[in-house]
Amino acid sequence: MAAPELRLRATCPGLLVLPWDRPLRDWAAPQVALREMAVGPSRHLVRFVEADGQLWALKELPPRIAAREYGVLGRLEEMGLNAVRPAGVVIQPDFDTALLVTRYLVGSWQYRRMFMRLPPDAPKHRTRLFDAMATLLVDLHRHGVFWGDCSLANTLFSRDGQVLQAFLVDAETSETHPSLSDGQRTHDIDITVENVAAGLLDVAARLGRPDLQAGFIQEALGIRTRYQDLWELLHATPTFGFADRYRVEGTIRKLNELGFAVDEVSLQPVGTGTDELQLHVAVGDRRYYATALQRLTGLDVGEGQARILLGDLQAYRGQLSREAGHDVDERTAGQLWVMEVATPMMHRAHAAVGNSGSAVQAYCDLLEVRWLLSERAGHDVGTERALHALSRNVVPSESAAQLQVVETPTEPFSVLDDPEDEEQPDAEPF
Repeated sequence: MAAPELRLRATCPGLLVLPWDRPLRDWAAPQVALREMAVGPSRHLVRFVEADGQLWALKELPPRIAAREYGVLGRLEEMGLNAVRPAGVVIQPDFDTALLVTRYLVGSWQYRRMFMRLPPDAPKHRTRLFDAMATLLVDLHRHGVFWGDCSLANTLFSRDGQVLQAFLVDAETSETHPSLSDGQRTHDIDITVENVAAGLLDVAARLGRPDLQAGFIQEALGIRTRYQDLWELLHATPTFGFADRYRVEGTIRKLNELGFAVDEVSLQPVGTGTDELQLHVAVGDRRYYATALQRLTGLDVGEGQARILLGDLQAYRGQLSREAGHDVDERTAGQLWVMEVATPMMHRAHAAVGNSGSAVQAYCDLLEVRWLLSERAGHDVGTERALHALSRNVVPSESAAQLQVVETPTEPFSVLDDPEDEEQPDAEPF
């Protein structure tokens, strides 16, 4: 019997002692701490194992494909892109198979969960989902990554303030290059639109709602427009006169509002004998607000969360300055805000939603709900009323806080009656 070949990036004792010399389908409890997770259909056998206090996903693949996907996921991690993180690959020569090991993405969920728990006539929440997919595809393409099989089923989502973050979960068909051609990008977008449309039509069929099909197809087609608009903004090279240099600030502001940091701005003359300049912007990672918040407070949060929290911090700084009679510097305000406002309110907001999701996200939801309720009332309704609304889940319909139900383990909607796809109580998706 040939011994398996182990390549583990996570050298945890619990992983090392797993029965790698046996087929994955033969692993059984209690010898192995297997965990049942709610996942959608997969081309390959996928099982979940708890070891060393962490959850790991194991996928059985042909050895060549497993080694290739392991390498691609490693490169995505090095580039800091949204994808599941590889933990190892184990070659099993006796069975001509390999096991790809990835870390469980805490707090993530599949698209089915949102469609099962929110009414189908809530397009604003689906808009957040499609925005996240388009943004992920742009991020991948900017770094020379061709996905090859972008679909709803191959994407995980997590909440980030008032937006969603999308994560690549299947890299079997992915390729990394120094850069992608326009043809490669277009092909990847075509695959995405087709796969997403198919996934949405499947949802409409499961819901018994053929009337949703036309709208779902239009939403899938809209991903292309979302992608193209963002790509053009990131790669635009506008020209303007020397006296109109102020327009550079507007371009930078647009990029910052989307979370992109600007590494360098270059203004080059269009030609000799003219005062026209062409703008070239070197766009960095999508962590503009998160970096600013971490610098001021030490908090490491998502980009969408950081944007909300920075607004709260600036309001608190203004209050401190009025009370002190002079400007309070940002760092001092940031430290006081963490101690006096953010930390206690995160605990209260998290408790209000039954400790589901993260405390940071719960506080972001609280701030959004308070603002929306205040807008409706025409005055500040205060924290207590917002907490009450959050705890009873009676938040405004346009609020991203409605997505909190996606993070809470509940029974599935009865309209999705396929037992293979139903979610079990207290289960989190991979």
